[in-house]
Amino acid sequence: MSDTPSRPTLLLINGPNLNLLGTREPQKYGKTTLADLEALVESRCASQDLVLQKFQSNHEGAILDFIHGFAGNAAVKGVIINAGAYTHTSVAIRDALLGVNTPFIEVHITNVHARIQGYFAAVDFFAEKLKAETNV
Repeated sequence: MSDTPSRPTLLLINGPNLNLLGTREPQKYGKTTLADLEALVESRCASQDLVLQKFQSNHEGAILDFIHGFAGNAAVKGVIINAGAYTHTSVAIRDALLGVNTPFIEVHITNVHARIQGYFAAVDFFAEKLKAETNV
């Protein structure tokens, strides 16, 4: 086991139907696929010296298990989540995020003019937060 600390990691969680990005209602959600979006966010993270771990599921329980799985992982500095259809209905996902005591930002993509900007703003927020914490 190495004594070298892990690089700061952000988690990107996308919920139900986001795997259909690019094909589902492109007039509303655009033609950018989930893989495209993840690659763009991963590039933004890399430019901030952050690691991105991606996860998508159409199943609430799988999302909960993923959230519970990073509890206590000191490398995880934040979560960016688009809970999709669970945004307004899942108390369980919100409780899980609060329960692991890791900062999280909820993003959405239906705004055609700022589709990916919310994801970028979340990455930038966490990067600035980490810089501020290390300069204290």
